[in-house]
Amino acid sequence: MLSELAAYLATRPGLRFIDLLLHDIHGVDRGKRVDIASARSTFANGLLLPGSMFGMDVSGGTVQATGLGFDEGDADRPCLPVAGTLVDVPWLDHGVAQAQVTMHERDGRPFAGDPRHLLQRVLGQFAALGLTPVVAVELEFYLIDSQRTASSLPQPPLSPLTGRREYRTQINSMIDLDEYSGVLAAIDRACHAQAVPSTSALAEYGPGQFEVNLQHIDDALTACDQAVRFKRIVKCVARHQGMDATFLPKPYADMAGSGLHVHVSLNDAQGRNVFAAEHPLGSELMQQAAAGMLATMADGMAIFAPLANSWRRFRPEAYVPLTADWSVNNRGAALRVPVSDAGNRRLEHRVAGAEANPYLVMSWILGGLLKGLAGQRMPQAPLEGNAYTGTQQLGEALPRYWPTALDRFDQSSFARELLGPELHRLYAMVKRHELDEFNTHVTPQECAVYLPAL
Repeated sequence: MLSELAAYLATRPGLRFIDLLLHDIHGVDRGKRVDIASARSTFANGLLLPGSMFGMDVSGGTVQATGLGFDEGDADRPCLPVAGTLVDVPWLDHGVAQAQVTMHERDGRPFAGDPRHLLQRVLGQFAALGLTPVVAVELEFYLIDSQRTASSLPQPPLSPLTGRREYRTQINSMIDLDEYSGVLAAIDRACHAQAVPSTSALAEYGPGQFEVNLQHIDDALTACDQAVRFKRIVKCVARHQGMDATFLPKPYADMAGSGLHVHVSLNDAQGRNVFAAEHPLGSELMQQAAAGMLATMADGMAIFAPLANSWRRFRPEAYVPLTADWSVNNRGAALRVPVSDAGNRRLEHRVAGAEANPYLVMSWILGGLLKGLAGQRMPQAPLEGNAYTGTQQLGEALPRYWPTALDRFDQSSFARELLGPELHRLYAMVKRHELDEFNTHVTPQECAVYLPAL
């Protein structure tokens, strides 16, 4: 990494700072800005940050019950830079770059609470089998006004083109793309500057909602690195364009939610797609992979829907799956087999919200895939027609409420085996704390409903 830093600095004489970013269990960017004078030492020895970074709730408060706060004196651990993540920050004009770091123990071992290490471990299991996942990430987000409503709720931004505030729904609207082409072009330029392979953008259902697709690559770890960089790009560029952006899964009660969709296929040692087949449902290996992903789906809902707001997405006929079903070319199913030629067969996992941690989501999906290959079981028959009518549902109903999902996760032997006991404990404990904290708040809605009657 020191040679990468030296080569980078040699071409950027005006560089003054490097932002070192650590992604916590929620996927939130944390870290420090270091000056160039101390960068070499930091890259060689690591950035010291407390382990409590992985015992925080989403708002940044340490959950002391994790044991990572006062119980160990809020002790520092070294965070080492990730090769290939040192990139320009084009939305800042005062000489700033950025790089990602991962946390380690003081003896050099990977810190068990860092989800990036989990994904590395899962990918090692594929390598031992001579297999390589090929993945692509799709992320949806909303551009919103930097000013909230009188009730402190988000609202669509004023159109940069017309100055009007739109509340309409227009899927794939080219007019919407034109209206926001300035900010979308700035996002695209930043993506190219940071080696994030964005391939297409489309206007989604909600006002100011967009989806950007990232390119298929045969390195799931890099794909997640790119996804977290993309989320930072969108939020920072939008702010520099005079608006905000959010990956909150359900910012508007009556508008579409935002998801994180993952496309997965599998290459053998010769680079051949082992899911390839003339049959629309793919090869026998692809069907075994689907069976494993479906069987572990309900246990993973606490990963796919990690916030109180996450559960607002899960409603009928909202293009969000409610059962662990699969289907060909059906966006109501949890696992969709997209239309493709025989050589490009793949599975699209459509459950997670845009707020979810990409490393945890990817680890869970790939862990389920491995379970399917190991068990060599075939999935249930594919769903046909409306995924939301009771007569069509063939798979297990997915948890619809946060406490139920946390109970499933707590009790899941698959979760404990996949994440390891320490990350499983930390995640469950932090999310249970968030749920308990959320339930202490009195909302305007409950007062409006209950006060007149009681």
